[in-house]
Amino acid sequence: SQILDEFAPKLTERDFAYDTLKGVLDNKKKIVKILEKHAPQWPVDKIAKVDRAILEIGIYEIVFSEDVPPIVAINEAVEIAKHYGDENCPKFINGVLSSVMKEYHE
Repeated sequence: SQILDEFAPKLTERDFAYDTLKGVLDNKKKIVKILEKHAPQWPVDKIAKVDRAILEIGIYEIVFSEDVPPIVAINEAVEIAKHYGDENCPKFINGVLSSVMKEYHE
């Protein structure tokens, strides 16, 4: 709560943020396995921390969440990647999450 007050004082969807964080943490092992499968050329511990966080949230939303349509999860992840990642990050995020979506939402 203090972190949200300090870094995101205008955030109105606090419950959504908490639920997403809890979902990612509760499903961390499964999310990492999915990430390893869909980005086999990248050892998970070698993926930049920001990129990995974006991917973990995106995978959670695509695979485990009922609240976010998969295409919206991908689009939001790519937008975050454009803002916080390097120049290759949006393409990487889009490719991995699109692959996850194809597997879980045929």
